[in-house]
Amino acid sequence: MFQAGPMGLLGSLGVVSKVVLLLLFCFSVVSWAIILYKWAVFRAADAEDARFMAVLSKSKDIDEVSRHAHRTAGSPCAKIFHGVVGRVGRDSRQLHDGGEEPPFDRHVVERTASHIAQGQIARLEAFLPFLATTGNIAPFVGLLGTVMGIIDSFREIGAQGTASIAAVAPGVSEALIATAAGLFAAIPAVIAYNYFLTRIRRTAFRMDSVTVELLAMLPAKAKPVPVGVKG
Repeated sequence: MFQAGPMGLLGSLGVVSKVVLLLLFCFSVVSWAIILYKWAVFRAADAEDARFMAVLSKSKDIDEVSRHAHRTAGSPCAKIFHGVVGRVGRDSRQLHDGGEEPPFDRHVVERTASHIAQGQIARLEAFLPFLATTGNIAPFVGLLGTVMGIIDSFREIGAQGTASIAAVAPGVSEALIATAAGLFAAIPAVIAYNYFLTRIRRTAFRMDSVTVELLAMLPAKAKPVPVGVKG
């Protein structure tokens, strides 16, 4: 029998529909928790990146930029700069030595920066696969609940021996709740997933800019002169 009100409507659902709604509710709660958490993470990272990039654009002294990068723990761009300088194993004075054989290999810098950047991107991508999974499967889980609800409705119609609108409409409306719940869980997850991917691409572009700026500060490793070539 059709019951008015949210609680009455939920109480009239079948066991399968209730399980589907509970599953979709869990997906929705976890998705919103991830959305809010990642929004805070990206907001903090963008603010830290903006401060570090401002220092990098104004100062060409590696010592000064490195000290600022060390203090800016939440900036992926700062981690690129500090990580590259640290892994090379030379301080800013060594990097600025003007000897005949500059100690810095640009290919090593690029590979090191790429490795650190991949780690930062992986950190930013944490929990995003759950949003993608929710966006992909939630509508199908809702559809499963709808199909099972409609099957129960037709079974009830057969038991009552009538197919009037009054007999069909309540069961179909209850079954469609699962589809609506699936869409309610999937739509925010898909929007947030695509939005965060855009933010990650922007961060990756900024990290590439840091690598370019760092390479411009450092001397290139001298190429060996072939034997027999006179200067």
